[in-house]
Amino acid sequence: MTSQKILVLRFSSIGDIVLTTPVVRTLKTQLDKAEIHYCTKPQYKEIVEHNPYIDKVHTLDRALSDVIRDLKAEGFDYVIDLHKNLRTAIIKARLGVKSYAFDKLNFEKWLIVNLKINKLPNRHIVDRYMDTVAPLGVKMDTLGLDYFIPGKDEVPLDWLPETHRDEFVAYAIGAQHNTKKLPLKRMIELCDRINKPVVLLGGPGDKATGDEIARFFAKSTKSAPYEQGLLKLNKKTLVYNACGKYNLNQSASIIKKATHLFTHDTGLMHIGAAFKKQIFSIWGNTIPSFGMYPYRTKFSIFENNNLDCRPCSKLGHQKCPKGHFKCMNESVFDFYLP
Repeated sequence: MTSQKILVLRFSSIGDIVLTTPVVRTLKTQLDKAEIHYCTKPQYKEIVEHNPYIDKVHTLDRALSDVIRDLKAEGFDYVIDLHKNLRTAIIKARLGVKSYAFDKLNFEKWLIVNLKINKLPNRHIVDRYMDTVAPLGVKMDTLGLDYFIPGKDEVPLDWLPETHRDEFVAYAIGAQHNTKKLPLKRMIELCDRINKPVVLLGGPGDKATGDEIARFFAKSTKSAPYEQGLLKLNKKTLVYNACGKYNLNQSASIIKKATHLFTHDTGLMHIGAAFKKQIFSIWGNTIPSFGMYPYRTKFSIFENNNLDCRPCSKLGHQKCPKGHFKCMNESVFDFYLP
């Protein structure tokens, strides 16, 4: 049998791309002689380029017409559109081969955001991604999400402070929108509740916030008289701010080594799910009902369901439209770590 050449389209973002990995894997393993190509934005190439189920990665690093010319030369049999926007429509039209597109449920999301009418299916987005390839006879397996870290990005424990080498909890403090992140004082409260060595993860833009958190828990000459009392109270929070110090794959490596992961609704949450970590996920203006909660791993959700303004966006805002930010300010941290 001749090989089947398949192009998967998903341009962004970190979490969305990680959530497509079961589609890639099942296409590769369940179709006879399948050659899988993946097209994404160049800044997300590192997420997929080490995936053994992907034969070739294409990036949107030039004019769309140039990218389409190169894609057309590949001679694809099928296009799997997991992004479904104007650019994917243009690519599919120009390639002129059989294609299958993911249903983004934009109308259902608009209903719940604007009218608070919930018509969303009670299904994870991964399972809805899999619906896209069902016509090819591909079915979900039992393996969950994938994330592959190249050897050069595996972080050795001696890169972490000595206090964090035996055991630590990871906390991904970043998010693309401010309304998906806890305010600083609540991040400090959460770290205090964790009561274990904590590694803060995020990008360069999260470094200042991470520094503030680390400063709060830092020992100093001023705090020395109180240290004995803190020990008697069993206070064990030690914070290492790794925000901006590691690339995405290295941050993934740290999550892989952590005992637990605390995270906002962000891409690192899905990377944690790929490593089957126990996840404590924190939700602000978005809701798990959008279908992007941790997939096939043990998880707990912190959210404030006593609000009639939530969700206020399917993505997020720079600040709370109501001004009170109760979704994050009044959420309850109910958990126990052994």
